[in-house]
Amino acid sequence: MRKLIQQRISESMAVKNELRQDPAVIDRIREISDSIAEGFDRGGKVIFAGNGGSFSDAMHLVGEFVCRFMLERRSLPALVLGANNAALTAIGNDYAYEEIFARELAALGNPGDVFIAISTSGNSGNILRAVEAAKQQGLRVFGLTGGEGGKLSAICDCICVPTTVTARIQEAHILIGHIICELVEKRLFDNT
Repeated sequence: MRKLIQQRISESMAVKNELRQDPAVIDRIREISDSIAEGFDRGGKVIFAGNGGSFSDAMHLVGEFVCRFMLERRSLPALVLGANNAALTAIGNDYAYEEIFARELAALGNPGDVFIAISTSGNSGNILRAVEAAKQQGLRVFGLTGGEGGKLSAICDCICVPTTVTARIQEAHILIGHIICELVEKRLFDNT
């Protein structure tokens, strides 16, 4: 058991070290942070979507923006698609599961908002459809994915975590999300 624990920690560290050494990843994290902060400055919001563990990560990051992350500051407008069970089940039943996020985004998204699509495979049909809808509505769109990025990397600007192991991808996504939250707070509220 000890060796398995150490091995998993080492695997997580190796993935994060690859991210740390990739200038494109560093630049994309900054780009996402800047886009969110600029959106907030213009009265916009950040919208997240994901399935399963990625939905949980999306909810986590929304909480960081709405409550606070590291600085005591005003609440920031953020939401996660799929949190309204009535809307989710109605859209899934009346239209299709692939439409659950796109339909909700049509009601809640505005030009100038930022949409963050989270999919470990980059191939989730409802995420891909939501990206299309977000772009049609004039939202700035980014993706968090893994491996080669799947279909998601072909339709939006993505950070692709360099592994296909779902657990390692999700661990890196929450790290990336936390860095984004910190950078947004520093830009908007840190006067030091």
